[in-house]
Amino acid sequence: MSNHIEIMAPCGSWESLQAALQGGANAVYFGVGKLNMRSRSAANFTQDDLPLIVQMCRDKGVRTYLTVNTVIYDNELDEMHSLLQAALHAGISAIIASDLAVITAAHRMGLEVHISTQCNVSNTEAVRFYSQWADVIVTARELSLAQVAHITRFIRENDIRGPHGQLIQIEIFAHGALCMSISGKCYLSLDNYGQSANRGACLQLCRRGYIVKDKESDLELEIDNEYIMSPKDLCTIDFLDKIVAAGVQVLKIEGRGRPADYVRTTVECYREAVQSIANGDYTPQRIAEWKSRLTTVFNRGFWDGYYLGRRLGEWSNQYGSQATEQKVYLGLVRNFFSRIQVAEVQLQTAQTLHVGDTIVVIGQTTGVYRTTIKELRLDRDPVPEVHQGDRFSFPTDTPLHRGDKIYRIDTLTNDF
Repeated sequence: MSNHIEIMAPCGSWESLQAALQGGANAVYFGVGKLNMRSRSAANFTQDDLPLIVQMCRDKGVRTYLTVNTVIYDNELDEMHSLLQAALHAGISAIIASDLAVITAAHRMGLEVHISTQCNVSNTEAVRFYSQWADVIVTARELSLAQVAHITRFIRENDIRGPHGQLIQIEIFAHGALCMSISGKCYLSLDNYGQSANRGACLQLCRRGYIVKDKESDLELEIDNEYIMSPKDLCTIDFLDKIVAAGVQVLKIEGRGRPADYVRTTVECYREAVQSIANGDYTPQRIAEWKSRLTTVFNRGFWDGYYLGRRLGEWSNQYGSQATEQKVYLGLVRNFFSRIQVAEVQLQTAQTLHVGDTIVVIGQTTGVYRTTIKELRLDRDPVPEVHQGDRFSFPTDTPLHRGDKIYRIDTLTNDF
């Protein structure tokens, strides 16, 4: 069964789209405009981008899912219909939605519909209800794996099929940020700043530290020095075999707001793990190696979510990422000489790059490229290091592109 597992990757930029394709994703999901749950992000695509995104993904055999998953108001219905029409004409594989206005409109147009986690599907009757419109359903994030397995078994035993005649597929979140609220339905940001999470404008107030103050005195307390509303990130790679055995068919990696190197690393690790399950070599040693790689990119620490029966989360003990590697910006690619396979770079920041350092290059066409510097040249002469203002070159057998950003990778120490 694991041969049929779909790895679904987040894309919030052209760089992360390339990274998802490089990592071996089976599908990508992304937003356009303001009717999606990451509408506040400046990295959203436009309607004009849809044909190119679809073509790029089709060339790689990758499915495209457009998120139209916010609450929709009456004054946005025309905009919603226009977006769905654009998606239909571009050949988008499916629409991810939670509002019945979007679900029913997409269904009438003949667009494949996937039910978003915001619908909080927690039982078999909800699956039966949504099957009249949708082919794929995301179960509520709060379900245990045993509850998910009961739902997938119910679908098979009762032959629950979607509009296109196939058995309903169940999708779950496999990796990435978890929210303190029920399937993402939070009002903290709306209550405090008038920015609704259900409209794609969450300000993530839950990720901050808070102090409890005694009203009758000046006494203030920090609770366990933890960020008590900010869960650690979900990571399921060390029990992925149980998820496959539960009948799940789509693994969703969260992170449309995260950088391209996060996308590539997570997609690669989960793709390798799924294949390893199919090959029969899903071992503790390989799991430890994947887990180690996952810690190198953006994360808030890891826990297993609710899948194994826990009702309370594990909370972050610091603000922001706990990645074991840090990207330090150096500068831009100025030229690439394909005949001799040499990149020319302008070092713009007050940093030093040495022979032996590891770098990562990120660009809209390049995606994510990681390598170790084996040789540096300045004015054609070999040098051991380069500094701010230097226009230097290094050999690379992977084509880079003008404007690509170059980062040095520094190792950090974090406890998980």
